[in-house]
Amino acid sequence: MEKDNKRHDVHHMSAYRVVCLVVLLILAFLFLFPLYWIVTGAFKTAKEVNSVTPVWWPTQWTLTNFQKLFSRQQAPLWEIHLPFSSSFSGTGNAIVITAGPEVPAAIRWMVNTVFMAVAAMVLTCATATMAGYALAKKRFRGQALLFSLIVAAMALPKQVILIPLIRQMSAMKLYNTIWAVIFPTVGWPFGVFLMKQFSESVPTEMLEAARIDGAGEWKTFTDVVIPMVKPGIGALAIFTFISSWNDYFMQLIMLSSTSNLTISLGIAKLQAENATDFGLIMAGAALAAVPILTVFLIFQKYFTQGIAMGAVKG
Repeated sequence: MEKDNKRHDVHHMSAYRVVCLVVLLILAFLFLFPLYWIVTGAFKTAKEVNSVTPVWWPTQWTLTNFQKLFSRQQAPLWEIHLPFSSSFSGTGNAIVITAGPEVPAAIRWMVNTVFMAVAAMVLTCATATMAGYALAKKRFRGQALLFSLIVAAMALPKQVILIPLIRQMSAMKLYNTIWAVIFPTVGWPFGVFLMKQFSESVPTEMLEAARIDGAGEWKTFTDVVIPMVKPGIGALAIFTFISSWNDYFMQLIMLSSTSNLTISLGIAKLQAENATDFGLIMAGAALAAVPILTVFLIFQKYFTQGIAMGAVKG
């Protein structure tokens, strides 16, 4: 009887695993199919892209869509407005640094977007890690109130604070520069909340031991805290990069100059100018997907650890 029960449990677990595998494969297919359609569509001819009957695989691979994408107007590879430079420039305008050869507009859009997402990711991870550590391991007056305000700020939609943000960026003479999209992300309440949860897992005894050994506050933070919360930083880096990359609404409001367009705004411009050229639009979308996939593959290890640790804490 006992052997029969064990055999039944084994068969039950095998069936359960098969069902889970089938469900995961179906979900993976549903998530990956749009990406597959975009990538293959970028290499299809205009006839295959506009065919009434779906062409699941290009019969004739072509680079025409990418050639059209890269043959559009030329722009300098790199152009950046130095933030807060208008106060010490002779003309009262921000100092603009331009470098690199003339490249297609799509490359310029990609450079703008990568810079925006990487800068937002680095600054957000730095500030959120320090703020989360302070809220988790320091004791000061108003600590509970400050954390409550941060949690409450997570519930505010961006549309509510949009007008104050625009006025603030205009007053700082950052409107219509890439910094107007970067700086509002730096104080991301979710990032502070996430890093506070991870910082609470750092043993207080290790911090006290570091101070007894003569380590200062900064050395304790860099040598003890950061290595222990590295999975959280990796998860936050992915969240911030993807959020900044896909924040079409904020980019649309804060950026109006053609030279400052991001890849999302550039694709929208392509859709407006070439409403029926789906191959060109898919080529732009495929180009925009490359950095997202690259960053995820780089930080995948830390992202998985961060989600697992967060699940255990929950």
